[in-house]
Amino acid sequence: MDEVLSKRPEDILWIDLLNGSAEERQFVEQKFETELFTRQEAEEIESSSKYSEVPGEININSNFLVKTSEGYRNEPVSFILHGSLLITQRNVELKSFDDGMRRIVQQGSEMTSNFAIFLWLFETRIDFDADFLEGIAREIAEISRELAIERNLDEALLIRINHFQEVTMLIRENIVDKQRIISSILKSTHFPKEEYAKLRVMIKDVGSLLDHTQFNFERLEYLQNTFLGLLNIEQSKITKIFTVVTVVFMPPTLIASIYGMNFRLMPELVQSWGYPFALMLMAISSGLTLFYFKRNNWL
Repeated sequence: MDEVLSKRPEDILWIDLLNGSAEERQFVEQKFETELFTRQEAEEIESSSKYSEVPGEININSNFLVKTSEGYRNEPVSFILHGSLLITQRNVELKSFDDGMRRIVQQGSEMTSNFAIFLWLFETRIDFDADFLEGIAREIAEISRELAIERNLDEALLIRINHFQEVTMLIRENIVDKQRIISSILKSTHFPKEEYAKLRVMIKDVGSLLDHTQFNFERLEYLQNTFLGLLNIEQSKITKIFTVVTVVFMPPTLIASIYGMNFRLMPELVQSWGYPFALMLMAISSGLTLFYFKRNNWL
């Protein structure tokens, strides 16, 4: 902040407010005669909140995907292109911003305007989104291998598929958000015309990322259907086994029930061969049932 105090407003290209305090926000607003976004304004989803223009100023709110220990989440980032100054507001560390600062230090001659810095930050962010998608594609390929080769039908695998569906949805929302902003910039009368070629390349890159997310969605849906299909097959096999066992034991059960009635006029009950005869009859009935099933390819 001391460095900003010592310079004239027109000599500053970029101010990055990371978890800016109330005092820092007030200082920037007073020194550069602009109004910063509140957290609530940055999180608004209406188009007017995402992109707006006033004479001499462009206001942009975008979501940047952040990886956490719990997974992924979208974090709002605000950009204010005020005259020749770029003001950014964020609440988390972002690698794209760190890379942007390093590039300004190393190749300062390329960063001659706030518009160039803004576009480079957005371009870098799109590259990071592509890396996220590639990482998820590798995870999806691993799930596919587990299903196809290992036939892993554990519940945890289905939860992983659902998790990556949610993550892919988040990335898609993130990319669509950037597509809307770039499209709005292309319609702008305030943005430098010499930057339009880069903007058109960026919107093509965003379009290809949307195609990639759609492919991931379709692949995850296919894996989910495959998982459920294999699970149904396994359950059908188990049901089939229980059905066969039940049917095979039905004739012996019937025979045992008949001889368990103990009527006096049942001659086998008083014969020495009665017990072996009943056992043999049960075995034959079960064998005939199994033979019938086998002959009809039901086993």
